[in-house]
Amino acid sequence: MIRLRAFREKIALRKTAPVIFLMINSFVWYPLTYVVFNALLKELTLPWTEELGLFIIYSMGFAIAAIIGAKIFPRARTKSLQLWLFTGTIATFLLTMISSSSILTAALIAFFFGASIGIGLPSCLSNFANSTSVENRGVVAGIIWSIVGFTVLLFAFLINTLDAWSAIMTLTIWRLSGGIGFLFIDKLHKTHEILGAQKAPSYLELIRQRKILLYLFPWIMFSVINFAEAPILEIVFGTNVFAFLQLVEFAFIGVFAILGGTLADIAGRKRVVIAGFVMLGIEYAALSAFSDIPFAPYLFVTLDGITWGLLYSVFLTVLWGDLGEHYEKEKYYTLGGVPFLLLTILTILIKPYANDISPSTAFSIASFCLFLAVIPLMYAPETLPEKVMKDRDLQSYVDKAKQKVQKEAEKSQKKNPDKAEKESEKGKEEPEETPEDAEARKLAEKYY
Repeated sequence: MIRLRAFREKIALRKTAPVIFLMINSFVWYPLTYVVFNALLKELTLPWTEELGLFIIYSMGFAIAAIIGAKIFPRARTKSLQLWLFTGTIATFLLTMISSSSILTAALIAFFFGASIGIGLPSCLSNFANSTSVENRGVVAGIIWSIVGFTVLLFAFLINTLDAWSAIMTLTIWRLSGGIGFLFIDKLHKTHEILGAQKAPSYLELIRQRKILLYLFPWIMFSVINFAEAPILEIVFGTNVFAFLQLVEFAFIGVFAILGGTLADIAGRKRVVIAGFVMLGIEYAALSAFSDIPFAPYLFVTLDGITWGLLYSVFLTVLWGDLGEHYEKEKYYTLGGVPFLLLTILTILIKPYANDISPSTAFSIASFCLFLAVIPLMYAPETLPEKVMKDRDLQSYVDKAKQKVQKEAEKSQKKNPDKAEKESEKGKEEPEETPEDAEARKLAEKYY
């Protein structure tokens, strides 16, 4: 009970409850609705050029809306987010009207659907960053993505048993419940707009900053590889097996997101991100050699799931908020999120040519590029403040020293209770300083 209370205090549940609810609803809604949207377009059996055109229109809607939303949402963030949730409800319901009989109607719905996601997503993430402290931002993000991972898994199995109309209505109700729930929770916890944040620099100024470029370039390279390799993986494993593996991945995300977020608060964001890139590089290196071996799908789903668990919670959710520091963070999240989501178009572009590409060559190139992407990350600054890490180290040493002193005192009392009683009356002499005690004392003198 005490540990549970301490954990709730650590994540400041009263302050973070609205944003946790908002993030879970949004990041369960978006990927599942996108899958349904993708499936609907495939069922229309449109020519490849028209299908590609609809995805481009969807991507344009997302990008344009994200840039506009990043500018207007900070003026009244909470009310804007409430409106965003109900806009998403309408956009989801409109997917039922997509048909091959009117390509213009399908294009308008695709644009509106993309815009309904993009216009509020940067502010949703910015709201998360503003509602969490830098010391505990990683663990809160990990909790969110762990819940998202398992919830998506459950919903995916449910939706798989439904027809397209029922699946859309299920997701419409989910988004609507998110809007109603956010209104209630936000009112219950009486959250307020955070004032005093400085206006963010322009996008041109942001991409000129060294620290931004050192994280943005590897992130774009990672996104290119992830979406470009998807059609090749689908051919190697088979369409049904690959779809199942992508579903199972969310279970790994559910487990490893909280681990990645916790480690990011202890060891720093950069180390966790580098670990994710290296793990993905190892995955593609192994697939280039063993893609035709029976255990290849298990290798893929394990390493890919762990990687996404680390990167969703740390790179996509925490890092850009850290880089925003005392500024309004919408533009930082737009810069980090738009390239990732826009590059989903690569899957559509490459799919017709995937059969002509050698899997071994494609996986080898992917592995090489991922290891290459680690180089700028090594020179990137750590976004978790150094003082936070030093304070954690100091607290750890102090706690260990206290535990050792307490154990020694208990042992001494058990061996000679009479002597212990006399010492307590006279005042205990200073105990001999142990190496742990000395280390804790030195750290305290150095930093305090």
